[in-house]
Amino acid sequence: MINNPIKFGTDGWRGVIAEDFTFDNVRICTQAFALYLQKSELASRGIVIGYDTRFASKEFASAAAEVIAANGIKVYLCNKAEPTPVVSYGVVAKQAGGAIIITASHNPGKWNGFKIKSKDGASAPTEVISQIEENVGLVIDSGKINRMPLSKAVEKGLVEYTELYPDYQAQIVRLVDLDGMKNSKLKIAVDSMFGAGAGYFKALLKDSAFEIIEINDQPNPVFPGIKQPEPIAGNLIRLSELIKNSEADAGLATDGDADRIGIMDENGNFLAQLQVYALLALYLLEVRGERGAIIKTITTTRMLDKLGKLYDVPVYETKVGFKYVAPLMLEHDAIIGGEESGGYGLRGHVPERDALLAGLCFLDLIIKTGKKPSQLLKDLYDKVGEHYYDRVDIEFDEEQREIITGRVRDSHPKFIDGMEVAKEDTIDGFRYILSDGTWLLIRFSGTEPLLRIYTESDSRERVKRLLEFGKNLTGV
Repeated sequence: MINNPIKFGTDGWRGVIAEDFTFDNVRICTQAFALYLQKSELASRGIVIGYDTRFASKEFASAAAEVIAANGIKVYLCNKAEPTPVVSYGVVAKQAGGAIIITASHNPGKWNGFKIKSKDGASAPTEVISQIEENVGLVIDSGKINRMPLSKAVEKGLVEYTELYPDYQAQIVRLVDLDGMKNSKLKIAVDSMFGAGAGYFKALLKDSAFEIIEINDQPNPVFPGIKQPEPIAGNLIRLSELIKNSEADAGLATDGDADRIGIMDENGNFLAQLQVYALLALYLLEVRGERGAIIKTITTTRMLDKLGKLYDVPVYETKVGFKYVAPLMLEHDAIIGGEESGGYGLRGHVPERDALLAGLCFLDLIIKTGKKPSQLLKDLYDKVGEHYYDRVDIEFDEEQREIITGRVRDSHPKFIDGMEVAKEDTIDGFRYILSDGTWLLIRFSGTEPLLRIYTESDSRERVKRLLEFGKNLTGV
């Protein structure tokens, strides 16, 4: 078999543009997906193809459309860059068999990616990805890729340009009390991080009294001024300054394809993703009075377990990646599912991350309670105790992966930061749960050449010490 450069991680296949992520490889991956659709009887429903604002994303999406159409499968091709959640809901709205989205989400600008969505708009589950990966090998071996010029595919009706926003906007109206929010005079600072989410909060709240100040709202595949379009504190310095200078009530930031959100309080302080997740869960449980399961990955907060006990709802834990979260959301009719990356999905919507929906829910929480974000966090801590979190990402040489893994695997620390290790597991990486509930996790990213170390504890000082312990454990 010829060497296969296409490897799917926690959320699709990603590669460096012009090195691994080439038009030839996109066509290979697309042909593999077409073979899967034909065998699964989803081909007759057609698929949606969307893309973000990265370099050549539109052209890569067009190349994928040419391959799908040449296989006799209808394509609903987005007529402009769209957020991933908008495309995901487009699958449901059009009753399509799935979707391809050309995006590398939060990765640096030199990357692009190929996401596959299932017929319910969720990240394709593991078993589907396994079949597609097997098909990739078959396509590479055979060299057979069907292609049809885009103009001809449009002429034949196999490719139809589509506008997905109207259906998505109607769905948001069903999920969030926009009518009850419209008279609020909140001032909100928004950082779209040069990505596909630009202008969406303004559009969704256009008939309200909100004042929205948006920065980085023009597409730029270089993502100037930031390492990557990931809504974390280090990338949101401009947003923090804007909040302070404009006296905004809160700040919202969306990543490159707007499926992850970062939130800042009225003082320009970043709310950690785990704090945001717990606040969104509290919003659903307390403000909206909903009941149902909560789904979390092992990188998310123990505050959810405490909220589960307080409100008598089950909490289920799984591996990192929404392809693991989504099936559990559907199985348990969960009110919310989420992960440490800032991706949250809500019941009644597609079982997928949606930064726009999450951001609107957070604004509704502010309005319904009449409290500032910093006050909301204090109220949360009054219920579950103070929790602090941080993560460090370390680039590593791929040749060192096995050495690092072996070093951590064989360590088995009995005490960390003077506290006994009560439990050690390898559900996804190496996790150490201490006797007081503090946890430390070491795992490799599924989408980037990064070693990640995560921890949550009861003080910022302990978090720093725990992260340092984790780095020493890896020896990197």
